[in-house]
Amino acid sequence: MPNLMCLSMCETRIINLWTTIAALSKLPSLVELRFQNWLCCNDAGPSATSSEGRLDSRTDFGQSKSAPYTGASTVDIGVTTDYNSTTEEALRNLFSLNDVVTNHEAQSMIEDSSDDSDVDFSFRQQEHGYRELSSIFFPRLNEQFDQLNEVSFDPLHSQNGEESLAAAFTRQITDVTLKLVSCHASPICFEKHYRDYMIASLPRLKVLDNLPIRTIDRENATVTFSKYFEYLPYKRKHKESVVSILQKRELRASHSHMQNPMQKSSYTPGKSKYFYTRSLCAAKVGSSAWPLLHPLSIRSNGLGSEGMGFRPRQFEYHPSDSSLMVFGTLDGEVVVVNHEKEQIVSYIPSLGAMNSVLGLCWLKKYPSKLIAGSDNGSLKLYDIQHMPATTVSIYDNSAGSVSFDEFDQLTSVHVNSTDELFLASGYSRNVALYDLSSGRRLQVFTDMHREHINVVKFANHSPSIFATSSFDHDVKLWDLRQKPLHPCYTASSSRGNVMACFSPDDQFLLVSAVDNEVRQLLAVDGRLHLNLEIASTGTSQNYTRSYYMNGRDYIISGSCDEYVVRICCAQTGRRLRDISLEGSGSGSMFVQSLRGDPFRDFNLSILAAYIRPSSKSEIVKVNLLESSDSTKENSLCRNSCPFNSMGG
Repeated sequence: MPNLMCLSMCETRIINLWTTIAALSKLPSLVELRFQNWLCCNDAGPSATSSEGRLDSRTDFGQSKSAPYTGASTVDIGVTTDYNSTTEEALRNLFSLNDVVTNHEAQSMIEDSSDDSDVDFSFRQQEHGYRELSSIFFPRLNEQFDQLNEVSFDPLHSQNGEESLAAAFTRQITDVTLKLVSCHASPICFEKHYRDYMIASLPRLKVLDNLPIRTIDRENATVTFSKYFEYLPYKRKHKESVVSILQKRELRASHSHMQNPMQKSSYTPGKSKYFYTRSLCAAKVGSSAWPLLHPLSIRSNGLGSEGMGFRPRQFEYHPSDSSLMVFGTLDGEVVVVNHEKEQIVSYIPSLGAMNSVLGLCWLKKYPSKLIAGSDNGSLKLYDIQHMPATTVSIYDNSAGSVSFDEFDQLTSVHVNSTDELFLASGYSRNVALYDLSSGRRLQVFTDMHREHINVVKFANHSPSIFATSSFDHDVKLWDLRQKPLHPCYTASSSRGNVMACFSPDDQFLLVSAVDNEVRQLLAVDGRLHLNLEIASTGTSQNYTRSYYMNGRDYIISGSCDEYVVRICCAQTGRRLRDISLEGSGSGSMFVQSLRGDPFRDFNLSILAAYIRPSSKSEIVKVNLLESSDSTKENSLCRNSCPFNSMGG
C-alpha cells in the first residue's frame, strides 16, 4: 500500500509494540495513525473536533488544522465510533484516560509553546489488565500561557462520591472547558511509553491518535526511547547485515595474520573477544521482527500406537548436554527428551507414587542424575546413564532410583554446586537439607520466613550459600557454614516473592515478586542494582517468574496472567523485545514458566498454559535469531501481522 496515508486500527487486539512497528514501517506514505479515538466530550455527549476547531459529529479522523490530509487513502480496521452516543455511554466504553483540551486558539498556543515537559498518567484497563498509559499528550505551557490557565488534576467523581473509572486532567481557559475522551482503544495504547515509542519509531508520522506530533514531542520521544528501550542487542546503534559483519571479521583476521610479530597488535580498543559474535546476534535479532516460535512436539514411538499426551508442569535444560531437557508433568511423570530431535530419551511413569512434579534439578558432576519432587512430598533421585541405546527407554520406577524422606507440599528442590547436598522447600516456613550420598535428611531449618517459602536456590559456585524467597515479601541469603540461624541479609519486595535465582557467575540475585515486580540485587549484600519497572496488572494472582538468558546479559520475564515474555538488558533494564503468545484454536496462552537456553544465545523455552481447562500445556521453543515471517505453519506468534489481530 504505497499511497496509504491515514490508518485507523481502533479497538483491535493489537498489543505488541515491536511487531506493530515492523509492519507499519513498511508503509512509506503513512502520516496519520490511530489506535484510539480521542473525542471531545461536553454536556451534549462526545463529538469529534473538526479541522476548524469546531465540534462536528460527522468528522471521522478529527484532523487538526495543522495536518489536513484531504483525499488521502484511508483504511479503517476498527469499529466506527458512534459520535451520537451519550457521555455515559462513552465512559462505559472508556479504555484509556480522559484529557481536557481548549478551543482552537488555545490549541494553537499549545502547539507553538517551546517550554515543554512530560505529563504521565496511570490507568488500569479492566479487560486487558494493562495498568499504565504513559503517553505525552500535552506539554507544560509557557509562563504566559500558564497565567491564563487553571489546571486541575482532580479525578471525576460519581454522584455517590466515588472516583469514576475516567480520571480527568482538566485545563480551563476563561469559561471554555472541553474534554477529550479516549474510546475504543486497542490494548497497545496501555503499553508503557506507547506514544513515545510510536513517535520515535515512525519518523514520517505527523499525527498520532488525533494529536499532532511536534518537534518537541519527537525530541522527548527520542530521549524516552533511549532511556527505556534497546533498539538492538548489546547497544548496537544501527542495523547491519550478517554478510557485512563477516566481511569485517575476515578482513581483521587476515590483517592480523599478515602483521609482523614485533608490531603492536591491531586489536581495536573496546572490542572484546565476543564483539563479532554479539554483532552477529544483533544483526539477526534486528532482522527478525517476528521470532521463530516452535511448540515442542514429542514423538512417543514405543509408548503405544496412539502415543502419549503429556501435561508439562516444570522443565529444566540439561547443564552440560545441549540436546537434553527434562520435564515433569501434572500426572507425576518425568520425561527426558532430546528437544533438538523431539524424541523421548527416557520415560519415568508415576505409577501412583507422584502427583504433580513441581521440582526438578540436574546434578552437575553426575550429569546422568536428576532430582524430582512432587507436590505430595515425594522426592527421588534418578539415574539415566544405563538406559539402552534406543529412541525410547521405559524406566523402571522401582529400580535405579533413590527415595528420600518426604517433604510435605513441596514446591522447589535444588542441588548445590558440588552435588553433595540439596534443599527442598514448599508450603511451609521450613527448608529441609538432604545428603545425596547417604540419602538421609540431615536437618530441617524451621521458621526461616513468616510465610511459606516458594523457591530455594543454591548459588552456582558456592556450595554453602543459598537464597530463599517467600510470600512474606522477603528474600534472604543464608550460609550453611553459619548453621543458618540468622540470614546474611534480608531484602524486601513490595509484594510476595514468587522466586529468586542467582546469575550464572553469582554476582547478582534476580528476585521476582507478584505482578511484574522484578528486581536485580547485588548478591554480596542485597543492595538494589536494577529495577525493571514492568507495568503491573493490578491482580494479586499474577505470579511472575524471571530468569537469565545469554549468560547474565539479558533477563526474560513472564507472568501467569499474561501472554507475553519481556526481554530486558540485565545491565540497564532497557526493554529489547516482547514475545507474545496466542494458541491457535485453543484460546489464549499464558506464561507458566520459562528458561533461557544455556547453550544458544537468544534462545529460550516457555511453558505455556491455555486458559481453557481442557487444553494441554506445552513447551514452546523461541529463537530470536530466526524469523517466523515466512513460516506459515507457525500459529503461536501473536501479531505476526498486526492487521490480522482485529477485534470486534
